[in-house]
Amino acid sequence: MVESIDFSQPTFWVAVGAIAFNPTFWNCAARSEYHYKTITKLFGGKSLYGCYALAITIFLLGLTRDAIYERALRSQPTHPLLEGALPQLLAILLFGAGNLFVLSSMWALGITGTYLGDYFGILMDEPVTSFPFNVIDAPMYYGSTLSFAGTAIWWGKPAGLLLTCEVLAVYIVALQFEDPFTAEIYAKRDRKRKQEKLGGGKTDQGVKKEL
Repeated sequence: MVESIDFSQPTFWVAVGAIAFNPTFWNCAARSEYHYKTITKLFGGKSLYGCYALAITIFLLGLTRDAIYERALRSQPTHPLLEGALPQLLAILLFGAGNLFVLSSMWALGITGTYLGDYFGILMDEPVTSFPFNVIDAPMYYGSTLSFAGTAIWWGKPAGLLLTCEVLAVYIVALQFEDPFTAEIYAKRDRKRKQEKLGGGKTDQGVKKEL
């Protein structure tokens, strides 16, 4: 199918750049926020407003990337193996499953949980273990990848499948940075809570001795 990919099309390379840019941007922005409160400072110290602003930015960047991806596909050749009723049925299933994973994970996490609220100090009380997190790890990333694949097959474009591989690759790389960092944020919170409990216990013992 590689011969059915037109690498000379500028829109293809714009899509390559857009796909790589988005996770790079939100990881850099989130880490800058965590270490230096960059975004919170822009909103007068209100971290919730900063998180909402980043959420809107990421959402709009996602829409832009998707539009660029679709435009890139329109200028690419189709392949016979990706045409017909069976490929289109597969495309519908992939797109449906992908959106189910994305939308259900957003519902479970909420806005701040979805859009990196952890980096703003907006932490969840407990890990989310309900659907789709009990079915697949990183459902938003893998769900998005399925949606890209479904779109590529629906249009019958091998170039879309290659771009989908890039989507998967950049998400896997992003997870290598995000998962350990997020885990450490919550571990730090748990250590602080433990220290506060121990400090409270010592204080109570001291009061009892004085009495």
